[in-house]
Amino acid sequence: MTMAHAQPVEIAAWMRGHWGVENRLHHVRDVTYWEDASRIRTGSGPRVMATLMNLAFGMQPAAGPLNIAEACRHYQHFLQDAIKLVLTSGKTTLT
Repeated sequence: MTMAHAQPVEIAAWMRGHWGVENRLHHVRDVTYWEDASRIRTGSGPRVMATLMNLAFGMQPAAGPLNIAEACRHYQHFLQDAIKLVLTSGKTTLT
């Protein structure tokens, strides 16, 4: 169905769904990763950091706990677990 044929109720539902995802992702990126406070502003630095944050955000659910901040703290202290997670395509869980 195209937007030209969509009913207003359908368009509103789509927009709510879209912004729900956007707000959830932005909240995690800002609160957990402090993205808005980042001082990386030149060259490709911001894009590289956004890519790394998206990678971490995307891989985290495969690692176990639903709390992203908890997983971040774990991987800060146990770098070998973070490396194992990346090398095994997210098929490990927190120990």
